Amino acid sequence: MERVKMLAKLSIIIAASTAITFAQTNQQTNLAPQRTVSPGTINYTEGQVSLDNQALQNASAAVVMQPGETISTGSGFAEVLLTPGAYLRIGHDSEVRLTAAGLASTQIQLDRGRASVEADQLIRGTNLAVAMNGATAHLEKTGLYNFSADQQTVRVLDGKANVEAAGGSKNIGKGDELMLASANPLKARGFDMKAEKAEPLYVWSEARSQVESQANVAVAQNVAAYGGWYGAGWYWDPFWSSYAFLPGAGLLYSPFGWGFYSPAFIGYYGVPFGYYGHYYGRYGRVGGFNARVGGFRASPGIHSVGGGFHGGGGRR
Repeated sequence: MERVKMLAKLSIIIAASTAITFAQTNQQTNLAPQRTVSPGTINYTEGQVSLDNQALQNASAAVVMQPGETISTGSGFAEVLLTPGAYLRIGHDSEVRLTAAGLASTQIQLDRGRASVEADQLIRGTNLAVAMNGATAHLEKTGLYNFSADQQTVRVLDGKANVEAAGGSKNIGKGDELMLASANPLKARGFDMKAEKAEPLYVWSEARSQVESQANVAVAQNVAAYGGWYGAGWYWDPFWSSYAFLPGAGLLYSPFGWGFYSPAFIGYYGVPFGYYGHYYGRYGRVGGFNARVGGFRASPGIHSVGGGFHGGGGRR
């Protein structure tokens, strides 16, 4: 009970710190320069991926999509950062266009293939949306959302979305599917969750979520030990050459069950228990954390610092 009270106090402190340091996102520390992060930052690619028909060879946070640009895959996958705590993952033989990129409104359009959005945090007052076949899905809660342009389906594996299409709009939740090409595109139906989880994009996304959790713990531990805290947002991880997400306070966990921890949580409780497998406790299923703990401490001068895209509190 005392630990829970202490965590609550730390959460308040960190939340206040986030508000104060929001204006500091263009500063630098003596550890490393900050990198600006905006929606459309290509965080990771694997296999055949191109941006506006120019091949990307295993790009890692080196390229930022601009509104109007299209990312395409052949026999590859891609991960793109959206608003802080939200990841767009793109499957094989797919094409996604960035139509709006900003903290207030980020929108993508799926023109071909499959895409998934893992939203571990959504910033209050912002609009995160996916358009397809004349319909637009506004993601309203944290969760996992799958889209197929080939099948013209919107599926909610976890969370809540409001889908606007010709003739009106429809709220759908966990286990719901909309078939946009049907005679009644706004009629919610169920779908085979087991079959959906066997899809290659889901399997790859789950693996990426675990890697992101590992990066989160390593970066959170580093920030807790060495400083460089700029509030909730994306933080550069030099080990993986990509960005890690740090929540503003406490902890949260992804729809796949992997934990994401703030520096305050790590600083007070230490590295969470567990390595392979998961820990089930007060805060739910968390895991994927110890693969690289301490990896930054052996390399002074390359410690992570905050990215330039920080936001306020999340909504769940």
